[in-house]
Amino acid sequence: MGIVYRSRFADANWLTNGPIAPHIDSFKQHLADGRYASSTVATYLSNIAHFAQWVRGKRLRLSRIDEGSIAEFLDRHLPHCRCVGPIRHDRCDHRAALGHLLFVLRARGVIAPPAMSTTPVDEELRCYDAHMDRVRGLAPKSRTLVLRIVGRLLRQCFGGGVIDIAAITPAHVRHFFAQQAKLYRKPAGASSVVAALHGYFRYRASLGDLVHGLIGAVSCPANWRLSTLPKALTAEEVEQLVNSLGRTGRSMRRADAIVRCALDLGLRSGEVARLNLDDIDWRAGTITLRHTKGLREDVLPLPVTTGEAIAAYLKNERPETSNRAVFVRHIAPRDEPVGADLVIKTIRQAYARAGLPYTRSHLLRHTMASRLLAGGSSLKEVADVLRHRALSTTQIYAKLDSRKLVEVSLPWPGSAS
Repeated sequence: MGIVYRSRFADANWLTNGPIAPHIDSFKQHLADGRYASSTVATYLSNIAHFAQWVRGKRLRLSRIDEGSIAEFLDRHLPHCRCVGPIRHDRCDHRAALGHLLFVLRARGVIAPPAMSTTPVDEELRCYDAHMDRVRGLAPKSRTLVLRIVGRLLRQCFGGGVIDIAAITPAHVRHFFAQQAKLYRKPAGASSVVAALHGYFRYRASLGDLVHGLIGAVSCPANWRLSTLPKALTAEEVEQLVNSLGRTGRSMRRADAIVRCALDLGLRSGEVARLNLDDIDWRAGTITLRHTKGLREDVLPLPVTTGEAIAAYLKNERPETSNRAVFVRHIAPRDEPVGADLVIKTIRQAYARAGLPYTRSHLLRHTMASRLLAGGSSLKEVADVLRHRALSTTQIYAKLDSRKLVEVSLPWPGSAS
């Protein structure tokens, strides 16, 4: 249901009385710091007033407000609301407003921080997550995928009970893999399950558990490595994409700079989102990448086209903010850097404006590698620019190196040469 009328709760007693009342000014300041529009602030205050009326009717103490009480309000009360006076019934607005309220109350120490699950499986996953982060240096997205798979195995074997790795048998592992493999259409997807299980069992082996039989219980499905060609834009498509840049409109300069970072430098979406103003040395013409996928720092030359696009964004479009991130949000909450999802969305929209039938942001990274090979760079140089830790990761691009392939190609049987 949409917005009906302006609620009278925003005007009077529900915001000035009751347990939430002393914290309304802090709530308003929080929204002001995020530079939310006045209309959004009014909507959120109305939603908070509605929640305050419900809290008072339930005689709920302020210390009892948490995710559970908010879920009860949203799931049970809001759909069947019969509160006095016309109110806003939009669930998304209520959920957003109450999320901000929880943040404010916890920042002021009024309510307890969110409770962490203390089941043995959750404790085990937290320990393994710390290991993957500090020892193996895996990116957050990779760790999330691994924890999801390992968590399924542990909950299937132990539920909410104590974890006993010795109780897991190879049959358990094979049965679990057979179930998980049905969720994936390609061998590479099923291989991620095997990799997650192997990584976890090696971790348990480092703790002294005898799990070598479990490591050998499953193997990766047949998937001929390097059997496909990395997809890349053709020279004509690159020109088409570049020619579509420079348009006027909202956030267009930011979009141009993001596309240039991916196309000219081969940056991953997360690396683009994490760029900091202090990472760019304008005099030396370099850009430093920190906290990359391999947890390293790399210095790359800053191409002129990329530098010009970033400078145009900084001078003419980037909003005033105290945040040192290069790319920041243009809508509330302000003073926050963009996320990797926005980078992916921006590149997808750039494809559409250029009339290209693509959606994957990683395609520009492959394109940059292909352009380097076409320009005479060696595989080692491509690996250095892409910041691959192992040269074997770059070997797939050997199939695109037409100069070297010509030197080793054999005449077609029956041909004159």
